[in-house]
Amino acid sequence: MEGNNLEKTPQEGNLYRQLNCLIVAHLRHHNLIQAARAVASATMTPLDVEAPPNKLLELVAKEDETLRGVPSSTLFDLGTALGYGSNPNHRVSSVDFSAGQDTKGSTKSFPKHETRHLSEHKNVARCARFSPDGMFVATGSADTSIKLFEISKIKQMVLPDSKDGPVRPVIRTFYDHEQPINDLDFHPQSTVLISGAKDNTIKFFDFSKATAKRAFRVIQDTHNVRSVSFHPSGDFLIAGTDHPIAHLYDVNTFQCYLSANPPEIGVNGAINQVRYSSTGGMYVTASKDGAIRLWDGVSASCVRSIVGAHRTAEATSACFTKDQRFVLSCGKDSTVKLWEIGTGRLVKQYLGATHTQLRCQAVFSDTEEFVLSIDEPSNEIVIWDALTGEKVAKWPSNHIGSPRWIEHSPTEPAFISCGTDRSVRFWKEIL
Repeated sequence: MEGNNLEKTPQEGNLYRQLNCLIVAHLRHHNLIQAARAVASATMTPLDVEAPPNKLLELVAKEDETLRGVPSSTLFDLGTALGYGSNPNHRVSSVDFSAGQDTKGSTKSFPKHETRHLSEHKNVARCARFSPDGMFVATGSADTSIKLFEISKIKQMVLPDSKDGPVRPVIRTFYDHEQPINDLDFHPQSTVLISGAKDNTIKFFDFSKATAKRAFRVIQDTHNVRSVSFHPSGDFLIAGTDHPIAHLYDVNTFQCYLSANPPEIGVNGAINQVRYSSTGGMYVTASKDGAIRLWDGVSASCVRSIVGAHRTAEATSACFTKDQRFVLSCGKDSTVKLWEIGTGRLVKQYLGATHTQLRCQAVFSDTEEFVLSIDEPSNEIVIWDALTGEKVAKWPSNHIGSPRWIEHSPTEPAFISCGTDRSVRFWKEIL
């Protein structure tokens, strides 16, 4: 027996070394550099060790075929049924916000768009989200329903003479919440859509199945789930709720994590929006107390608080630039602002739109050359040149009453507006 134990020791040591290499490579591949360094240092593993990027996930999937009764392949390998997860050629961003302040005379004009009514919910259309590949867009409503649209079908519908007759762009409708939907997000690789709602739940829908109407997995939170965002790896999601600290969930185990060292946040710290950066190295929260807070994506520690970013008014939205150096925020003080992450410095303000009532969004165009938001009193969509801060267009929204959400495609010059009039509209650049 002793001989057997001695024989196994070098084998086990070799296995540990291989495992450590896979862990370091996995963390590095997903841009979790701080965690990769910590593991490499603790295990004496080279930080630049080479290993197949998804090898660790494959081994874990083989070892644990079931996940709360759901095969792991069901959650992570749903991507090919609808051609989902492909990486189209995104239009390249050409904006350098750190290039300097002298931008006079360089303002660009925003291309003309055509708009089309797509569909109506039975109550207010509250939110929308595009899939990362730009092939789908989902909308959520106060009527508790979620509608999924296929962009190619929308484009067919917009054509003046469609040879195929009437085209129905809604390809799925989901009903599984008991209260209004607040936010949506798509899994980065799989045909999974998540929703956060006032019924304190996050629900997972498989949209590869034409007959699926209900969620196949549910996370029961303790608070109203105001906002959701998938980590770019798809292994985690972050939820902004009525609780002042974002709830981080492991998608595999549903384990919930909270920041160990949160900053002091007052009683009005509910989170209106949370969004990951493009690599998952950071996430940002926009809160009802008017603050924008930046958090480390690995340790979940708050790395910068911009208190009073929108004075005492609610901060209603926040998102990163693609290079992760700046954050765009919107608030009920009728301002849209661009912040430098490294210093917390206010870089740019986009003024001239009034939004004091609704949970208004400010978003970049797909190339980040323009910023879009809503003017509530005039019921118009307002567009600014992102670099100069100059207002370049104001268009009637074509909604009855002010839109409450605007979402731009990540891949092309097109966006969605959702209204208190229950309607969903698609906007596309006129070529």
